[in-house]
Amino acid sequence: MNKTSPFAHLHVHTQYSLLDGAIRIDALMKRCLDLGMDSVAITDHGTMFGTLEFYEKAVDSGIKPVIGCECYVAPRTLNDRTSLDHKGLSHLILLAENEEGYRNLCKLCSVAHLQGFYYKPRIDKEILKAHGRGLIGLSSCLQGEIPKWFRKGMVEKADEAAEIYRSILGEGQFFLEIQNNGIPEQEEVNRALLDMSQRLSFPLVATNDCHYLDKDDVHAHDVLLCIQTGKTVNEAGRLKFRTDQLYFKSKKEMYASFGNQLDALDQSVDIAKRCNVEFDFNSYHFPKYEGVQGGTEEDTFVRSVQEGFDQVLKRLKETDSNIDEELYTARIKNEISVITSMDFSGYFLIVADFIRYAKENNIPVGPGRGSVTGSLVAYSLGITDVDPIKYGLIFERFLNPDRKSMPDIDVDFCINGREKVFKYVADRYGGGDYVAQIITFGKLRTRAVIRDVGRALDIPLREVDEIAKMVPDVLNISLENALHMEPRLVALAEQKPEISDLLNICRILEGLPRHASTHAAGVVIADKPLIEYLPLYKGKKGEVVTQFDMKCVEKIGLVKFDFLGLRNLTVIADTLSLISGLGNTPVDLSNPDLNDPDTYRLLSSGDTIGVFQLESAGMKDLLVQLHPESFDDIIALVALYRPGPLESRMVVDFVERKHGRKKVEYLVPELESILKETYGVIVYQEQVMKIAGSLANYSMAEADDLRKAMGKKIPKIMAKHRKRFMEGAVKKGIPSLKAEKIFGLMEKFGGYGFNKSHSTAYALIAYQTAYLKAHYPLELMASLLSSEMNSTDNIEKYIFECRNQKIPVRPPDIDESDKEFTVTGSEIKFGLGAVKNVGEGAIENIIEARKEEKFTSIFDFCERVDLKKVNRRVIESLIKCGAFDQTNTFRSQMVASLEDAIEYGQRVQKEKSDPQMGLFTLEADPGITYFPTMPNISEWDEKQLLSFEKESLGFYMTGHPLKRYEDIFEKFANANTNTLREKKDGESVVVGGAVSSVKTITTKKGEPMAFVTIEDMYGVVEIITFSSVYAVVDSLLEVGNLILIPGHLQKDENTIKILADDVIPLEKAEEILTVSIHFHLDLTGVEKETLVGLHAILKEHLGECKGHLHLRIPKQSETVIALPDSMKLKPTSALVQEVNKFLGYNAVRTVSTASSVSYRNNQIPKGRSKWGE
Repeated sequence: MNKTSPFAHLHVHTQYSLLDGAIRIDALMKRCLDLGMDSVAITDHGTMFGTLEFYEKAVDSGIKPVIGCECYVAPRTLNDRTSLDHKGLSHLILLAENEEGYRNLCKLCSVAHLQGFYYKPRIDKEILKAHGRGLIGLSSCLQGEIPKWFRKGMVEKADEAAEIYRSILGEGQFFLEIQNNGIPEQEEVNRALLDMSQRLSFPLVATNDCHYLDKDDVHAHDVLLCIQTGKTVNEAGRLKFRTDQLYFKSKKEMYASFGNQLDALDQSVDIAKRCNVEFDFNSYHFPKYEGVQGGTEEDTFVRSVQEGFDQVLKRLKETDSNIDEELYTARIKNEISVITSMDFSGYFLIVADFIRYAKENNIPVGPGRGSVTGSLVAYSLGITDVDPIKYGLIFERFLNPDRKSMPDIDVDFCINGREKVFKYVADRYGGGDYVAQIITFGKLRTRAVIRDVGRALDIPLREVDEIAKMVPDVLNISLENALHMEPRLVALAEQKPEISDLLNICRILEGLPRHASTHAAGVVIADKPLIEYLPLYKGKKGEVVTQFDMKCVEKIGLVKFDFLGLRNLTVIADTLSLISGLGNTPVDLSNPDLNDPDTYRLLSSGDTIGVFQLESAGMKDLLVQLHPESFDDIIALVALYRPGPLESRMVVDFVERKHGRKKVEYLVPELESILKETYGVIVYQEQVMKIAGSLANYSMAEADDLRKAMGKKIPKIMAKHRKRFMEGAVKKGIPSLKAEKIFGLMEKFGGYGFNKSHSTAYALIAYQTAYLKAHYPLELMASLLSSEMNSTDNIEKYIFECRNQKIPVRPPDIDESDKEFTVTGSEIKFGLGAVKNVGEGAIENIIEARKEEKFTSIFDFCERVDLKKVNRRVIESLIKCGAFDQTNTFRSQMVASLEDAIEYGQRVQKEKSDPQMGLFTLEADPGITYFPTMPNISEWDEKQLLSFEKESLGFYMTGHPLKRYEDIFEKFANANTNTLREKKDGESVVVGGAVSSVKTITTKKGEPMAFVTIEDMYGVVEIITFSSVYAVVDSLLEVGNLILIPGHLQKDENTIKILADDVIPLEKAEEILTVSIHFHLDLTGVEKETLVGLHAILKEHLGECKGHLHLRIPKQSETVIALPDSMKLKPTSALVQEVNKFLGYNAVRTVSTASSVSYRNNQIPKGRSKWGE
């Protein structure tokens, strides 16, 4: 065979044959180029998920894409669903020969998912017959219908099946597929296929059923199959390919396998040449607005905008009689002209339609999102709630008339109403044929792939979990980066061959799609049935979903809308509802007072936990520094708090200029009107556009191109704009040197510039939540707690904030608590929905059962609730969290009596429902209830009570095991797990807590080190003890030990760790950390014997700490005497107690290193501690 011998792979499973194919599309194209193959097919199992990505990357690589699918064919019809129908499934390769074939393949693939799904997405021969034009069929692998009949020895059935496929697809459209994959049965089937080809004149084609790229990937692929089936590699009878030949073979290898069947090899190329499908990336397929009444869609749009605009003008005149009406009128006319010329009228009408529906149905909608906030048309149609002219927002930032691209209007809805809006849109615009949600793919990301591969390799779950937790908490971190950042992973791989194998397999599988799901926001609406453009899929809840992801949907010209669920809108709505429910009139937040002093006071104090966009530690610091005094300041804050501006010191510049500590200067007078609102700093992309327009005569459309170029930083395009700007500026009389400098500033800061339209809309939500916190803190905190009931960490965070705000949060109560957190008087009542194991059905039943009267006991409770909904697990969780405490019974007694209580409840309910059972019971006094007797046992101790509270709530509610040590921690620590967020990276800290876990590893040098988790009253933090420290303090690192850790903070956006300098046992804190000890003596009535006695006590406690005597005569004088070095003391609790007891009052005070770890450098050699010697 020479190098030019032709061959094309027509049976290829990419990464989109989920958990079956392991061929990445990028790598596939590279391999085709390396092997000199100019065509290749995609034939994923039952889906077309990867079709468009495959097509684009093939075309970009100069390789011809062949679009196909390996379909599952039902043995009978789609309506037949028995075990025989499941087992009798067969495979069939279908390739799209032309556009009609592609559309038919989309229809078949859609029917398979939407109608034919039974274990697998299935088609049948009737459906294939109806949609078979333009398709080429191959008989597939050993699971194909024809090979299956051959393997059973049923040649006539195989012949019949082949003739059926030929009659359905047409003459010359069906091929018998021969493979050489090392499986013994394949050889037999190949002989039978050759015989059939000769007998019945069916053409042959050679393929290889590729599932992985390289032969060496076979082991990783076997693990992938185990992940798919939930099995381990050690299980017998699992799905396993019995060959290592299902890789992407070279032409040379294929010719070596089929050297005597050259026609079959040539046929692969001929088929590839026949398959010609092209995608149209230049057309848009706009849906039709369903509300046109008289005239055209455009007429309806213009009329609707004008009506809305008239209302806007009327409102604006009511608040400002001097409004520039001409400016607004000119702007609306221009926007209408641009939108209609681009044929976007229907798009705007549809968005306005579903937003109107939401508002009419009391579903909160955000004030705007993204660049659409810059549109006066959008404001007039009610799509946004922000006046773009008032805030200097630019329409061309949203729609550039010089460059036609799809408008992108993303809408925020209350999370509880999003589904209702989607249902409205689906019903109004054609249902599942025309409207669908959009698919997204979960991937085998670093932690997930470690866990999945570990399970498949049968490595103990606990060990796998520990390895996964070692991966640094960095967004989208790769395994390679994790290995670079985390030495424990490398050390483990070096120590244990099975871990090395695990990580090697993870390298191969990492990043592959794991499952398909429904995108949280994306919705597509088409002008004709969607299957004319792409295949459809059925989501887990039965929803219709596209098989192409969001980017691909947009590329083929379909119109996408984003329905986003914003939790904060729900919080605002719930807060207003609570205010109203308490008999108060809620504030109108659609038109808030943007000059409220209390709101700005709250913002300036950094008291912004729970305030949208403003609650991170860094943002709180910035609020305090900036001291916002206007809504413009809040807009700027939202724009500035990002990595670029923070790292470039733009933020520092902004703050200094605002407070007059740095002079605000403008290179040319024209800049003042543009940059005055941001104190001369370029903060917004819109400012870049205005500078270009004002100084260099750019049109706003041109300026938008400049804005995009600065964001992408493409040198060639930037050079073109630099020249254009310089020429325009010089023409307008700007000196050349100043113009050059201004462009340089634009280039530097414009790259960090933020979209002011988006910032303004989100600043409004931030202001609304800040206003509510300033004026209605109880209601806001209750709503925040309710919104986070599925997040233990956030519930704990907001309860801690309530404590800071002196807002009592009462524990769960079966008589008083609702599902959500509620407000009564000046306190918040805990929501039952936040108790673990207590579901919505159980809560509804409890609330219904208590309507007549409160519960008096656990027995009364079990008698009145539905014990099928409120089961043993639910009741036990409610007892342990304290929800039954109002019955004045020990929790220990109730848990001990739980079986009796449930049995009693079931018996009473049965008697009530069956009158016959009551005939044989003794007559009893109806006024007396005979409950079973509870055991006479004492209550659990505090430790057990709190432990069960944490088990049922996820955190401690009524106390904390470390509460008794709070004074010591406050004295010696300068941070806790909550305040660490506010410290800076590298800062010296001292934290304290209980050791909750220890993981010891050996470094490359063979030295031990440990990763320790400690827990305090506010959370947990990881402590890294390197070898030099660990060697001295290892005996202190045991679970349950109370310790103090002096160290240095290691912090980024997502993770906080402490590098330990030392470890100090809490009981030795006074001794180790005390710098000096002071004895305060009241000289009134002091005898010589008192001083002699004190001296004797001190002589018994000699050490290394300086001592001082404070001799006081009340209201007269105080003399301080430093004790000599020979009287240095050991500052133990024994010394303190003995002196205080001797003198009869609290005379001892100590001064410690509470706010620094300087003692570490001054007194203790590096890596050593006094008690470790």
